[in-house]
Amino acid sequence: MPRFLLALLLLVGLAACAVAPDVRVDQDRTADFSRYRSFGWADPLGTDRSGYTTLTTGRLKAAVQREMFARGYSLSATPDLLVNFHGRLQERTQVQTVPAISPIGYYGYRGYGAWPGYAFGATTFVDQYTEGTVNVDLVDRARNTLVWEGVAVAEVTSQDRADPAERLDRSVAAIFARYPYRAGVGTPVLPPR
Repeated sequence: MPRFLLALLLLVGLAACAVAPDVRVDQDRTADFSRYRSFGWADPLGTDRSGYTTLTTGRLKAAVQREMFARGYSLSATPDLLVNFHGRLQERTQVQTVPAISPIGYYGYRGYGAWPGYAFGATTFVDQYTEGTVNVDLVDRARNTLVWEGVAVAEVTSQDRADPAERLDRSVAAIFARYPYRAGVGTPVLPPR
């Protein structure tokens, strides 16, 4: 029985890893989004290293460009908005202890005993994983001020490492799902329900 419960816990943990990234957004509430119709790239971009464009930069540019075009923005050499992004991988450790379940403990609410196989000691699980973070910043070029930012955080799996372009696409799409504006429209455009 303890092996069954351990396998069940591992399965639940794996299913939790398959969820979409945790996305947080923030914006300058005083910014007039109706003025923004075009975008371009910050120079240098936060993902460029040692004076050259990285593969991550190219992938993020493609994903952000797709999202901005879908919202009616045009790419310009003299844009209203500058787009910058940053990415980071960080090693994390998560420790969880599953408490002992005994006929008296958890099942005490029944007023009668549970099956004898349910009594076992506490187990501690240590999970080491890589956490990936992607930031997308939209900067008012005329004021040189950040007006909107989206951040996606998720566990990086071996499948993500095998196809990083796909994971970056999904992360950028999740970030822009929380961007409520269209080019030249100052009031948020709410997605259909």
